[in-house]
Amino acid sequence: MDLVVLQNQLDNISFAIVLITMLVYWVGAAFPQIPQLQGLGTAGMAIANLSIAALLGARWMEAGYFPISNLYESLFFLAWGITAMHLVAENMSGSRLVGVVTAPLAMAIAAFAALKLPAPMQLSEPLVPALKSNWLMMHVSVMMISYATLMVGSLLAIAFLILTRGQAVQLSGSSLGTRISRNHKSSLLEVQTITTSPNALLSTSKPSEFAAATNGQGSTALLELVTPSTDQPTSTATLSPQRLSLVETIDNISYRIIGLGFPLLTIGIIAGAVWANEAWGSYWSWDPKETWALITWLVFAAYLHARITRGWQGRKPAILASVGFLVVWVCYLGVNLLGKGLHSYGWFF
Repeated sequence: MDLVVLQNQLDNISFAIVLITMLVYWVGAAFPQIPQLQGLGTAGMAIANLSIAALLGARWMEAGYFPISNLYESLFFLAWGITAMHLVAENMSGSRLVGVVTAPLAMAIAAFAALKLPAPMQLSEPLVPALKSNWLMMHVSVMMISYATLMVGSLLAIAFLILTRGQAVQLSGSSLGTRISRNHKSSLLEVQTITTSPNALLSTSKPSEFAAATNGQGSTALLELVTPSTDQPTSTATLSPQRLSLVETIDNISYRIIGLGFPLLTIGIIAGAVWANEAWGSYWSWDPKETWALITWLVFAAYLHARITRGWQGRKPAILASVGFLVVWVCYLGVNLLGKGLHSYGWFF
C-alpha cells in the first residue's frame, strides 16, 4: 500500500477513534451506573495511541527520518504523548474523570492536524541541514513528551478546581495528600486519613459526629465535625466522602504527573542547548521558543517548590498548574502562530 495513502487514512481514523472515545467518557461520567463504559474508554484511548503510533511509523518509513520535523508531525506526536500519559494517569487513579478532561484535548489536536492544516503543511519534506542531526530525536521528542505530560497533569489540576469550585477546600499533610480539611463560614469539617487494621478502634478526643469511608488504599477517611462557637450559626453542609476521596486522588495524580514532566522538560532544554551550540555556535540565543521554554520551566519549578518546600496543596498549586497549562501552549504553539524565531514552523493561518 502507498504509505502516503496509509497516512491519510490513519490520521482520519485516529481522529474518529479519539472523538468516539471522548463521547464514551462523557456519557460514562453522566451515567456512572454503567461501569462498562470506563473499560470502553480505556480501550479506545489505547487503540488511538496505537493508531497514531502507526501513522508516525508510516511517516518515518516514507521520509527516512524521525517524524517530528514539521507542525503536522509534532501535533500528532503530541496527541500520541497525551494518549500515552492518559493511560498512565488513569491506571494510577482508576478514575474515569481522567478521560473526561484528556480525551477532548487529544481529539482537538488530532482534528486540528488532520482537518485544519493545509495539505502542503501535511507533506513531509527533506530536512534542512540544521535538522540533520541525531539531536533531532533526542531534543524534540523529549520536549514534546514533556509538553504532553505537563498538559495532562495541568488538566487534572483544572479538574480539581472544577470539582472544588465554591468550596474552601484545603489539603494538608504530605504532598501525597494524607489529610483534607474543608472550612465553612459557620463550621469546620475536618477530614483526617488514619491507617486502620482489622482490630483498630476509631476514637475521638471529644464528642463529635463522624462518618467513615474507606478510600481504597488501606486507610479510612474520618469526617469530624468540630462544634462551632456559640456566636456562629450551625451549618449542615457536608462534602461526601466519595467527593473528598476523588479530589484527593486527582490532586495526588496531578502532582505526580507534573513531577514526571518537569525533569523531562529539563532534559529537553539541556539537550536543545547542546544542539544549538553545535548548530549555531551558542548554547542560548534568547530565541522566542527558548525564552518561553524557560518561562515554562520556571512556572512548573515554582509549582513543585511550593508543594515540596512550602507544603502547598489544594487550590493554590492547582491554580499555578492551570497557568502552566496556558504557558505550555504559548511555548509550543503561540510562537508558531507568530511565525518568528529559529524554532517556528511558520505562519499557517
